Amino acid sequence: MTETVNPFVHRRKRVNDPARQTLLDGLAQTRLLIAQAYAGFNSAEDPDLIESYVFEINALQARYSYLLRQVKGLEDDPTAQLR
Repeated sequence: MTETVNPFVHRRKRVNDPARQTLLDGLAQTRLLIAQAYAGFNSAEDPDLIESYVFEINALQARYSYLLRQVKGLEDDPTAQLR
């Protein structure tokens, strides 16, 4: 009997891929750093410190976006290397 493939079900790819795992670890670490920066921002009272947290949060969000694009790039092109 033939198995029907549902095109709407996302299948995990290359679970043991070290490059992908490195990117996923970076995403997790960056999420943690973003949460810590938001906590610092929420508790800061000095305007200069608040401004520094805003810059830090923006930088971390840019890093997160970059890492996410890299993970998606690996999923779209399994032969792609880290850029």
